[in-house]
Amino acid sequence: MGVSTSSPEKGSEEAGIAVVTVDFPPVNALPVDGWFALADAVRAAGRDPEIRCVVLTAEGRGFNAGVDIKELQGGGHSALIGVNRACAEAFAAVYDCEVPVVAAVHGFCLGGGIGLVGNADAIVASEDATFGLPELDRGALGAATHLARLVPQHLMRALYYTSRTATAAELHAHGSVWRVVPREELRAAALELAREIAAKDGQLLRLAKAAINGIDPVDVRRSYRFEQGFTFEAGLSGVADRVRDTFGRDGG
Repeated sequence: MGVSTSSPEKGSEEAGIAVVTVDFPPVNALPVDGWFALADAVRAAGRDPEIRCVVLTAEGRGFNAGVDIKELQGGGHSALIGVNRACAEAFAAVYDCEVPVVAAVHGFCLGGGIGLVGNADAIVASEDATFGLPELDRGALGAATHLARLVPQHLMRALYYTSRTATAAELHAHGSVWRVVPREELRAAALELAREIAAKDGQLLRLAKAAINGIDPVDVRRSYRFEQGFTFEAGLSGVADRVRDTFGRDGG
């Protein structure tokens, strides 16, 4: 259980590719330490001069179910601060990774999962993958910044307000998902794209990543931090706990 990184040996077919795998049973709802561990793993892979592409994947039933709600319930303001800092660090690590990051998504990709894939450079998804922000059902806010990188503005708003999800096929139609494949072919498809990227000159790839981030029309760090301010307000006002308590009674 946790976050692991595998880097194939030099000269192998997957040379230059680091695979960072998240595994927090049962649903990959990450605790604070898990988000920080993920951030550290992605940053370390990007700093490795031998690595030219990172594949971010997960074990289990789904790619990511967001934060561990139990860690927030009854944890007070310090728990909220910890969760928000940890998520911001993980999202930023993906965005700022020195080399391109390919997210391989299966099953559910919710909440914090949207923050990860929204900041990735490319997404490959299995046919059963679904993407959404159930934040309003869980007494939280945030990651609209990242959902807006996946779907058009009005669809982002409708998905956010309703807590509905979009399928991998729908995101593919919007151009945010590179390929949609059967579940059993997901890893191979993600590695295929990663190999094509990793075949480029490593130094030039790093310059390309920095250049593309530099011309991004939205400062994702600043935008997400603005959203987090409203998460704190929801926490201070008591509305977050009220909604989370209802979510827990409903068996969420």
